[in-house]
Amino acid sequence: MTHSPQAVERDGTQRAPGRWVALGVLVLAVLLIAVDATVLGLATPYLSEDLQPSGTQLLWIGDAYSFVIAGLLISMGSLGDRIGRKRLLLIGATGFGLVSVLNAYASTPEMMIVARALLGVAGATLMPSTLALIRNLFQDPRERSLAIGIWSAAASAGMAVGPIVGGVLLEHFWWGSVFLINLPVMALLVVVGIKTLPESRNPSPGPWDLPSVFLSLVGMVGVVYAIKEVAAEGFAPPSVAAGALGAAALYGFVRRQRTLPVPLVDVRLFRNSGFSGAVLANMLTILGLSGLLFFLSQYLQLVQDRRPIEAGIAELPAAAGAVVAGLIAGAAARRFSVRAVVSGGLAVIGLSLAALTTITQSTGYPLIGTTLLLVGFGAGLSFTVTSDIVLTAVPKEQAGAASAVSETAYELGTALGIALLGSVVTNIYQDFTGPAGTPEAARESLAGAVISAAQMPADTAAALLQTARESFVDGVALAAAVGAGLLILASAVAWFLLRGQKPANEPVQH
Repeated sequence: MTHSPQAVERDGTQRAPGRWVALGVLVLAVLLIAVDATVLGLATPYLSEDLQPSGTQLLWIGDAYSFVIAGLLISMGSLGDRIGRKRLLLIGATGFGLVSVLNAYASTPEMMIVARALLGVAGATLMPSTLALIRNLFQDPRERSLAIGIWSAAASAGMAVGPIVGGVLLEHFWWGSVFLINLPVMALLVVVGIKTLPESRNPSPGPWDLPSVFLSLVGMVGVVYAIKEVAAEGFAPPSVAAGALGAAALYGFVRRQRTLPVPLVDVRLFRNSGFSGAVLANMLTILGLSGLLFFLSQYLQLVQDRRPIEAGIAELPAAAGAVVAGLIAGAAARRFSVRAVVSGGLAVIGLSLAALTTITQSTGYPLIGTTLLLVGFGAGLSFTVTSDIVLTAVPKEQAGAASAVSETAYELGTALGIALLGSVVTNIYQDFTGPAGTPEAARESLAGAVISAAQMPADTAAALLQTARESFVDGVALAAAVGAGLLILASAVAWFLLRGQKPANEPVQH
């Protein structure tokens, strides 16, 4: 008797009973991880007041979580193929809940950065397991397309729901509550997951290669760190050295995968332009969405003086757009084409970001809300289809490693969205000319300026806030322009790379 008995339908397709209930558990996991990636945005002003991080430390608090996840996903996806995806998911969920407590009670910026990194380690065990289990639960291509649509809608919508959850909590509790909310959710996931999720693994996995794990971690973190630092500080020797080390480690990782009998990930898949195009589109989709939500959360609170709950609700259209698009993306790809849906989604994000280049301190909500809705819709279209392409490119026994590639692109996009676009905003912001006596803390971040202004005479405080907000908004407009350019270029590249790519209309044979 197996862990997951299959019902065979008239068309010969195997369908696991209880698969939709199991999908609900997996969606709960990915929703919480995505929420945790953006919930910190609303808490940033409160956290800054309490921990008083520098501008650089604040960026690290924002992106350490995603950097570590990106560095470990491939390794953890392969580990799930070996020890069992359900087992890894439940272990990761337990760790995620426990480390959330450390995040909630961090007392220094350094401790907060370490806590966010440890949360990333736990998160890296969850993401590839969820998508790999979907690959094994849903054998029918149309059902799988719908399941991935629901999953990706949760992943995209979670990034927008995060500020709402954070807003509700921050209205009534201190900033650490945005992490403690993870505990009951993860407890529910573990209890229900034990009963409903089937176990699946690669029956002939081969050994887990620790040198490959080390190379992938060093490579991803080194390269992303270098990009972040170059965007913020220019080509300084430390960032160049980190980039060179990361590139060398990734080169070593790829070479090692090509020589191993059973690699952590089959790098030969990247020779396929459709697979490569899907991964690239996946990353840039989330780059645009995460970068937008990161700086808009601060804009709504610190520039337009909205309460946390108001700012969270204001970002809800992004979630709505992502959910609707995720549910129709599979059908749209079958009716039109994969490249039309993916390229169209990327173009919608790019053009929407371009509209934000006109943003001012007094920009009305209709423009902001419409932009968020369209960005969420474009992300839902692109992300759903590209995830399906990546997941069905390999036999189901290697689903963990394949889904880890998709999730690496997702988390790398999140980290780069915050690092690149956030660094653009920070660079422009720090050049503002404040009134005499402006403290250095006010130049580190807009949150620092708001805190400093509260301790100044009324006239001086008003002058400081006016110039600081003007500079921040200028940074947001430039970041939107950079993001728009990247996404429109990505749309064109995806149109070329995904030429001839077919949707998963037929069961994949290997």
